[in-house]
Amino acid sequence: MIAKLKGLIDSLGDDWVVVDCNGVGYLVSCSTKTLARLEAGIAASLFIETHVREDAIQLYGFMDTGERDWFRLLTTVQGVGAKVALSILSVASPDQLLQIIAAQDKAGLTRANGVGPKLALRILTELKDKAGKIALGGFNPGGVAAALAGSAPLPAASGRLEDAISALVNLGYKRLEAFQAVGETARELGDDADAPALIRAALKRLGKDLTR
Repeated sequence: MIAKLKGLIDSLGDDWVVVDCNGVGYLVSCSTKTLARLEAGIAASLFIETHVREDAIQLYGFMDTGERDWFRLLTTVQGVGAKVALSILSVASPDQLLQIIAAQDKAGLTRANGVGPKLALRILTELKDKAGKIALGGFNPGGVAAALAGSAPLPAASGRLEDAISALVNLGYKRLEAFQAVGETARELGDDADAPALIRAALKRLGKDLTR
């Protein structure tokens, strides 16, 4: 089983690269984010996930273990094959995927080719308990983030944070940016801030971000 390849980049395509290892060329499928960091004629090292089928051996390459681990995790979801997993990793980095799952942001996943609303919802639902610990701004906004952290929802924070996020979404902000703004605001204001206070402060924060 091939776990890593190190050699010269021979050639690249839209979703593949050929790695020359001592004269042997290995065809490796990659996300566009990984491909963007590679260049023909330059030495590179790729972590490899090997899939063996009856009729073929397919190699998938990643610049770092984080992307490889997300590839493995995504392919545990029914309906997400290797091609779709690479498509998702082409539009979102591992850190962005953590935020997308914590925010339950379907739009963040449907940007990937092959991911419709139903599959996006399945991914969000199945991975919320598997994606590992997540904390934006030191807080876990709502039950989703608490589930990612492997603990029960925070009773004092869950409702007010979710209410604030929902209010910002209703005002036209994307769920992911609302999630981030409320999380950062909650860290600054502390546990005593209620939903209206969080909404006002988050709106100010979003306004500042938009004018940067």
